[in-house]
Amino acid sequence: MKNKVMLNLNSYHGFGVDQALEGAAAAGFRYVELCAVRGWTENVMPDMDKAELDRIKKKMADLGLTAVGLGGHCNLMDDSRLDDFRKNIGLAADLGCQYIISSTGEAHFGKEEVFADDVLVKNIKSLLPDLEKANLTLGLEVHGEYGTGSSLRAVVEKTGSSRVGIAYDTGNAMFYGGKKCDEEIKSCAELVKYVHLKDKIGGLKEWNFPAPGKGELKLGVFMDYLESTGYTGPYSVENEYTESFTMNPKKAGDIAVANQAALDAFEFFKSRS
Repeated sequence: MKNKVMLNLNSYHGFGVDQALEGAAAAGFRYVELCAVRGWTENVMPDMDKAELDRIKKKMADLGLTAVGLGGHCNLMDDSRLDDFRKNIGLAADLGCQYIISSTGEAHFGKEEVFADDVLVKNIKSLLPDLEKANLTLGLEVHGEYGTGSSLRAVVEKTGSSRVGIAYDTGNAMFYGGKKCDEEIKSCAELVKYVHLKDKIGGLKEWNFPAPGKGELKLGVFMDYLESTGYTGPYSVENEYTESFTMNPKKAGDIAVANQAALDAFEFFKSRS
């Protein structure tokens, strides 16, 4: 397929960055989405020691991996977090990424957040010079209060920039929005720049995200429709398992679960080629 296929390293939440990179490469992936989400998955961070960043870059090169996207989630509604996001933009550029991804609020643990399209649009417009300088595309993730692609449509259109689009998360559309991705995508397909391909079992607010092809979502139908509209962006596989597996401290044997899910995800794409 012409679209780049990568593993989102949030699939290794709670594990070390080396384990995540090694698992991605062993499964067959050649592209990854790194995570710089403070307090959640911190594969790389703007304040990380340069020697450690260089080591991670070399590790990726040695494994034949290329970072295409950076999950740099910050609360884009909060003026005080915009400089943090600017630092993530700089980090993404330094890593050679093409995309930076953020939810509109904090991806995790956000408290008392206020959501308003006009505030979000104003803040995103203030980031456009930074995105332009770094030659990056910002993908706004289907997540939280903006739990469907249709809810992000007006925001993206009001930014008036080709540097901004929707990062469509197939699992989140059901988890937050209660919508089936293969149907809901028709409301916003032309604005999608990036996809988090995530399967799902159960309905609204049920945390159960197995590897692609192991859940209930019609991911193949979703992809066929999106590609029929001319989508050439990447697919970033995100395995988030169950809440207990993701949130609890990792124990012996858990790495095998994550590695198998990465293998299953790669096999899903092989079956489509």
